[in-house]
Amino acid sequence: MPDKITIEDLEVHFHVGVPDEERAKPQKLLITIEMTKDLRPSAANDNLTETIDYFAVNQAVKALGQARRWKLIEALADDICELVLCTFKPDAVRVVIKKFILPDTRWVSVEMCRPATGA
Repeated sequence: MPDKITIEDLEVHFHVGVPDEERAKPQKLLITIEMTKDLRPSAANDNLTETIDYFAVNQAVKALGQARRWKLIEALADDICELVLCTFKPDAVRVVIKKFILPDTRWVSVEMCRPATGA
């Protein structure tokens, strides 16, 4: 089983939705980001430079959401995958986005899994 670092249910408020009215104001989303990486070097050396800085991932995702608007949570999930893979270099990333839009449901979600290029 591979090593993982997980940010579970990061609460953000981003502009996302198909109709303009829906995108007009930020909506609550819960984002889970799971990053696969061999954590043995960082565990052995107790060194942040040998792991994925989850605080930096958190800040980067929040900054992305302040800079953009999306029609689809699928597009947002893909952008987060790309950001994490390019910036933080995990072996793979899994992103789940929960959106609270439909009445009589707990949430609607999208899940994407992407390997690092060449993996």
